[in-house]
Amino acid sequence: MCGIVGLFLKDKSLEPQLGSMLTDMLVTMTDRGPDSAGIAIYGNDVDQNFKLTVQSDRPDEDFANLDKELADAIGTPVSMRLKDTHAVLEMDAGKTKSARAALRELRPSVRVMSVGDTVEIYKEVGLPKDVAERFDVRSMSGSHGIGHTRMATESAITTMGAHPFSTGSDQCLVHNGSLSNHNSLRRKLKREGMTFETENDTEVGAAYLTYKMQNGSNLGEALESSLEDLDGFFTFLVGTKDGFGVVRDPIACKPAVMAETDQYVAFGSEYRALVNLPGIEDAKVWEPEPATVYFWSH
Repeated sequence: MCGIVGLFLKDKSLEPQLGSMLTDMLVTMTDRGPDSAGIAIYGNDVDQNFKLTVQSDRPDEDFANLDKELADAIGTPVSMRLKDTHAVLEMDAGKTKSARAALRELRPSVRVMSVGDTVEIYKEVGLPKDVAERFDVRSMSGSHGIGHTRMATESAITTMGAHPFSTGSDQCLVHNGSLSNHNSLRRKLKREGMTFETENDTEVGAAYLTYKMQNGSNLGEALESSLEDLDGFFTFLVGTKDGFGVVRDPIACKPAVMAETDQYVAFGSEYRALVNLPGIEDAKVWEPEPATVYFWSH
């Protein structure tokens, strides 16, 4: 049992409140998953730089002078913003691959949480309230975001086992459920060149969608394919640079509710996650249908 939330803003005037609204939604879902929590924020401060959000269990040591050392290694300026156990490294988009290779040499214990033009992922072991406070998520603005609070079933309670999982640029996934064919699918995806950091079944789901989109599918088509290729019980909420998508397996035993107004589209594992959103009393509220793909984009 886990808790999922998501918010896609249509009204730009709400963007400064995105982090605050998502935090409230996620905290409401605490009892669905007290082991760990995470949030992906798609920011609205797009420029020419590319972001690597990274994590360390020893940030004081690993992040000391990391921006300067990385800049020297890849031959281009690197800026760094520190947030507790995470740091956001910004650089020219063309240097991303070399930056990741250099990072493995310079700081082997640092793990990449996300890469992309707009996304930043923050996740740690602990209650949603504590995780959100550590990273000051309430102060973050953006166009859309997704969050997850986890009750571990398939793997250990660790930072790397927490959601969201990101396996492609500006892509991430949160998941409630369990995939029964994740081991065989992981082997197939490895043969296709996909890499994995954990044994978590959700990372396989994320990598599957990334693989499909890298090979020509849009998000909706990738989610449609997942209904044929993934076995188990699942509710997926997927973030991309332009928006997010939702799909439930054909049995749809995992709870989900959605709401839409002229200002936003919202998702929650339960309706109580949505009750404090502005104008919720006038929203169209529905339960997503089984084996049906929903997605919105800017």
